[in-house]
Amino acid sequence: MNQLIDQDLWQAASDKIDWFTKPTSILGPRPGPNPYTWFPNGQLNTCYNCLDRHVSTLGNQPCLIWDSSVTETQRTYTYAQVLDRVQVLAGVFHSYGIQKGDTILIYMPMVPEAVFAFLACARLGIVHSVVFGGFAPKELAKRIDACKPKLVLTASCGIEPKRVIPYKRKVYSSLLEAAMKLSSHHVPIRIVFQRPGQQRALMNYAQGDRDFDQEMERIESKGKHFKECVPVGSDDPLYVLYTSGTTGVPKGVVRSNGGHAVVLQWSIDYVFNIRRGDTIFTASDIGWAVSHSYTIYGPMLIGATTILYEGKPIGSPDAGTFWRLVSDYNVKSMFTAPTAVRAIAREDPQGLLAKKYDLSSLTSLFLAGERSDPETLKWCQNLVHKNCTVIDNYWSTELGSPVTATCAGVEKDVRAAVKWGSAGKQVPGSRIVVLKEDSLQETTEPNQFGNIVLKLPLPPGAFPGLWENEDGYKTSYFDKFPGYFDTGDAGLIDEQGFVHIMSRTDDIINIAGHRLSTGTIEEILISHPMVAECCVVPLPDKLKGHVPLGILVLSHGSVDEPTLLKELVHATRRDLGAIACFETAVVVPKLPKTRSGKVLRRSVREMVDGKKINMPATIEDEDTLYDIYNILKSRNLIPSGAPGFVKAKL
Repeated sequence: MNQLIDQDLWQAASDKIDWFTKPTSILGPRPGPNPYTWFPNGQLNTCYNCLDRHVSTLGNQPCLIWDSSVTETQRTYTYAQVLDRVQVLAGVFHSYGIQKGDTILIYMPMVPEAVFAFLACARLGIVHSVVFGGFAPKELAKRIDACKPKLVLTASCGIEPKRVIPYKRKVYSSLLEAAMKLSSHHVPIRIVFQRPGQQRALMNYAQGDRDFDQEMERIESKGKHFKECVPVGSDDPLYVLYTSGTTGVPKGVVRSNGGHAVVLQWSIDYVFNIRRGDTIFTASDIGWAVSHSYTIYGPMLIGATTILYEGKPIGSPDAGTFWRLVSDYNVKSMFTAPTAVRAIAREDPQGLLAKKYDLSSLTSLFLAGERSDPETLKWCQNLVHKNCTVIDNYWSTELGSPVTATCAGVEKDVRAAVKWGSAGKQVPGSRIVVLKEDSLQETTEPNQFGNIVLKLPLPPGAFPGLWENEDGYKTSYFDKFPGYFDTGDAGLIDEQGFVHIMSRTDDIINIAGHRLSTGTIEEILISHPMVAECCVVPLPDKLKGHVPLGILVLSHGSVDEPTLLKELVHATRRDLGAIACFETAVVVPKLPKTRSGKVLRRSVREMVDGKKINMPATIEDEDTLYDIYNILKSRNLIPSGAPGFVKAKL
């Protein structure tokens, strides 16, 4: 078994974690489709490793910087101050009899109190489940029923540049109250953080509502801070994070304490080049895995300073807000999604706003969450300081940390090690292979397109299961390719070992028997200077089966669309060949995206396939999808007799 992993690497990494009981080995057996467990029989506490062990030497160092552009508020908490807040909040949870193994649901905006809740749960061995703030009641109710929390922590509202989201304000318009009516599970306690300067939530104390500040004061006045850290096993769950399931039932990705702590402390240094005392800015909502890993746990495990940002990449107040954060707080590494960069580039194509700020502290700008096309990478690289490198990386909620990247913490010449268009090389701990179509045969030659899979065992931070769903864990990830984890992505590994993620396996276009990746065509389209963003979906064709349909968002300025299409057709034929059969495109105001920035290609594909379109629960702006439907319908690109599209009221 030890031959399957780098024993010395993970032994050294695990030695940097403070264990109450050392693991008996690095890798051990377990039943199931993924028959491996990391650091068996070890006992630790993740909150202790994030806070308590640092306070004696880093007590006065900034731990958490909260910067809210929507409320124009900045606040800095030292390690000692964060520990104090966490001990008090843990005391609140403990006072309600909530203990190790119980669950708490966190439905919060990007505020420090949410971070304190993560760590307070970890301190007690409570499993936290974070739901993106502002999620529709129906989807929130599904997650309440799935994890059955004994307490919900929420806020009166979330604040965005152009609206206030009523998490729990007036009873008739409260997202939480609506979800409670839909869910079958009764939550006895709901603690509400009242946003300063905003309308206060109406409280129903008889039904279990409690005021956050009053609860904190109650524990402080009695000196009931929870100063101990509850030991938990390596395999014990730290959190459950729900992802959208294909059946409409959310899948609860479980993260275990031991492997998570080891791999995050190791990767924040090895991959992201963040060490004790450095500052990292991860532009991701706490409802997503990126923020769990690299806004909260990763930086604190190593003793760094992390920035919690409340606002948007544009419009709060402008497209220079990310660069202001880098300058104001001497950020060393930044992590965001390609879609955020594209939005910034569309608003500020010449990067004039970035030039207002000193970006010399920034050494790495990491992009992940969807495929990073070379044009976006090039735009970023031209914008940042000459000592900074733009780096793509690849992972997922299930995997918990990058499995491909250019590792900034160990590369002597990071810029030279990057290959644009790829997601980097394999990160130690993961074994990525390409399987030939409809087989378990691994490709042996470079540049062979196929299914991207990870050979077991998975890296230490990957999920050991789905919450109370053993069958779903097996069927969703391991049945198709036994002995491998199915990423659901397709791509290739080139002759230099760079991994190229080209598309989701359901985004392959079969054109007259030739399989082409949508990502390859998108890369060609977006290289045109007038195309700011794009996505490509398969359009049914009676003769060829499918042909590519381009959905284009243009840069600022008017354009002659027929001329643009001719240029794009020429570029596709030149770079890919006539076999691509690209001849059709539509221009839209915006692409439909999830709140984490992923383009909803499947929804557009359902439209042109004539299928019923279900409004995705994670959509950022439902009007965008509705607009695209009408544009496609006006161009006769939706089959006659297809089910109507009904705009959902979330």
